[in-house]
Amino acid sequence: MFRNFRMVSRVVFGRGSFNQAEEIFEARRQEAPGALVFLVDDVFRGKPLAARVPKKEKDLLIFVDVKPHEPTTIQVDALTKEAAAAGKVSAVIGIGGGSVMDLAKAVAVMLTNPGSSADYQGWDLPKVPSIWHAGVPTLSGTGSEVSRTTVLTGPVRKLGINSDYSVFDQIILDPELIADAPPDQRFFTGMDCFIHCVESLNGTFLNAFSQAYGEKAEDVCREIFLKPWETASDDKLMMASYCGGMSIAYSQVGVCHALSYGLAYVQGVRHGVGNSIVFDQLSEFYPKGVEEFRAMMEVHKVSLPRGVTKGLNEAGFTKMISVALSLEPLWQNALGPDWKAVMTPERARALYEKM
Repeated sequence: MFRNFRMVSRVVFGRGSFNQAEEIFEARRQEAPGALVFLVDDVFRGKPLAARVPKKEKDLLIFVDVKPHEPTTIQVDALTKEAAAAGKVSAVIGIGGGSVMDLAKAVAVMLTNPGSSADYQGWDLPKVPSIWHAGVPTLSGTGSEVSRTTVLTGPVRKLGINSDYSVFDQIILDPELIADAPPDQRFFTGMDCFIHCVESLNGTFLNAFSQAYGEKAEDVCREIFLKPWETASDDKLMMASYCGGMSIAYSQVGVCHALSYGLAYVQGVRHGVGNSIVFDQLSEFYPKGVEEFRAMMEVHKVSLPRGVTKGLNEAGFTKMISVALSLEPLWQNALGPDWKAVMTPERARALYEKM
């Protein structure tokens, strides 16, 4: 059976394209009257971007803090409750990095589906289509703007709501919005994109569709990160993120993301940084990719956190391994149907101990 997956239906790209946000969202107001709920990264509180959000009287603007942790199911449930209090909701719009966009996708799903977002951590669990929702990235690399995944940490696992209903209806890709991202943060989100491509292109699920997007995104990442940063790199990274996200949409990620999910769940390491810490130890799986990754770190003078699992107790290692090995589609893509014979708990632990 071939996958009939959903894609973002409307895309605006270009410098200054966020200036069209009011016009775009006004069309949504006319189509479905109700409040627009804007979820905006807290780093923009009191900044010029916040003043540019086209909020009207009945709309709700919520600043969300994603600095101490990645999105959690508790946070999604609280935001859903706050959004629902606005009355009839016409749209949910996420303005920020991957975490904020993931929150917007999750809230849009939960406004129409009962229970807690923790009930929907997995593949194709929501049964009711979501509220119309849009994404405006202010960081690029995660691919959240085109992905059907919302990365969430719940009470039992770190696992997203993976659903066609999560996919944005509209995205606005304005390279001007990512220009002021801190260099380290820009690098680590960029590496998320690069790693998406490496895992997709080396996976058993690879096909011509995912290969076309993955090869283009990987080449653009090389253009960007194997030399010092340039102004034009903002535009290129935004499109690499889009293409990298499309590559895994019709395939899957692999070893790095699976182990990174476990690391993040137990040690609270953020996604882009966690991917980089893990990827640096995966030469046996992705030799060329790891070699290029280390060259990119050297060019951009980036250092990885070391010793993140040092001193971790037995319960911590057990949970970390359990979370990682529960992500079966990722392992199947990386290692094939007999992946359990290859990636044993003992081997996973040995890799974690190197980190």
